[in-house]
Amino acid sequence: MAAKKKKDSPGGSTIALNRQATHDYFIEERYEAGLVLQGWEVKSLRSGRAQLKESYVVLKGGDAWLLGSHISPLTTASTHIVPDPMRTRKLLLHRGELNKLIGHVERKGYTLVPLALYWKKGRAKLEIGLAKGKKLHDKRATEKNRDWEREKQRIMKHG
Repeated sequence: MAAKKKKDSPGGSTIALNRQATHDYFIEERYEAGLVLQGWEVKSLRSGRAQLKESYVVLKGGDAWLLGSHISPLTTASTHIVPDPMRTRKLLLHRGELNKLIGHVERKGYTLVPLALYWKKGRAKLEIGLAKGKKLHDKRATEKNRDWEREKQRIMKHG
């Protein structure tokens, strides 16, 4: 009898995280979007060669687009094409979600930031967050709270 296949563990399915996003923005809502990728990009993602640090999401023409993400091409995978690592990639969302996001971004001053790139059932997914920018004093308060939580855990552990 064949051994049962383990489900994807959360650590193994994550390709790239954008830790800077939670530092710079208040994340109000999270959405899951599919990506339109080329073959060489999928191979690069499988080897974990993606970066979301300076990327952002733009809404134009009724569609969502991922700009500034970097997917490094593998030298062995792309021999007959010229890969563009900073290519603009289309995001796949339901029409209702897109309309809601367009309303928030255009009327209420929100922005869309990519949070995580991961595998789900063999497909690459991007978690995007509807976010509002943090001011400097907000960042300081968040850091202060994080330090206090860490100190509390230390006290509880030793006390």
